[in-house]
Amino acid sequence: MTYCVGILLNDGLVMIADTRTNAGLDNIATYRKLHIFERPGDRVVALCSAGNLAASQAVLSVLNEGLEEPGTAEPETIWTQPSMFKTAQFVGRAIREVYRIDGKALEQQAAGFDVTFLVGGQVKGGRLRLFMVYSAGNFIEATPDTPYLQIGEHKYGKPILDRAVRYDTDLYDALKLGLISMDSTMRSNLSVGMPIDLIMLRRDCLQLELNHRIEHDDPYFRDLQDRWSNALKAAHKAIQRPPYGATDCTARG
Repeated sequence: MTYCVGILLNDGLVMIADTRTNAGLDNIATYRKLHIFERPGDRVVALCSAGNLAASQAVLSVLNEGLEEPGTAEPETIWTQPSMFKTAQFVGRAIREVYRIDGKALEQQAAGFDVTFLVGGQVKGGRLRLFMVYSAGNFIEATPDTPYLQIGEHKYGKPILDRAVRYDTDLYDALKLGLISMDSTMRSNLSVGMPIDLIMLRRDCLQLELNHRIEHDDPYFRDLQDRWSNALKAAHKAIQRPPYGATDCTARG
């Protein structure tokens, strides 16, 4: 399992991913799930992956090595896409190509073909965009009304995003909220774990402003965890007890 979140804002884009993968309680490993394709001044594309690790890695290889385009000598790669929409379409094509090769064999072994990607970024001359690409190769897009997308174990980290993230949220505030969302998920699900990878891209910059890995001993993240826990405890204590009446057992007999 995994947890990844992308937040599309008026000012830019934030994407965060954990790194834990497992095939049982005694087989836990760390793999990077946030992948970056950056050519400063031309494009920045970031992909977060969730699902079958082998399928995800195969899709990433196809994106790098390319697919042959009928009637042309050069393969089509993620670097040749003229827009983010075409990039999302190309990721969908890569997923379908991996399924064509491996999908039936996986299904025969009861493993299933389960892979999902968040695809965010900007190509020169185009808009900053964020997509979620499903295992069938189709996709949806983040909008100002719904400015964030999640893949993997998303339910524990969703409430804070629903309550606090808006399209006009400041980039660094959105990063903080995304990290709180990640912390909430890790506390409730052992299959999501550190280190945490994150990127920040400012709109029309075409170069990452932030590309960082948070390790287990990161002082800021530890402080964030403690402050959020203490804030929740203080908040529930500050709310008055429910006023609903109850029978007083001591008054009986």
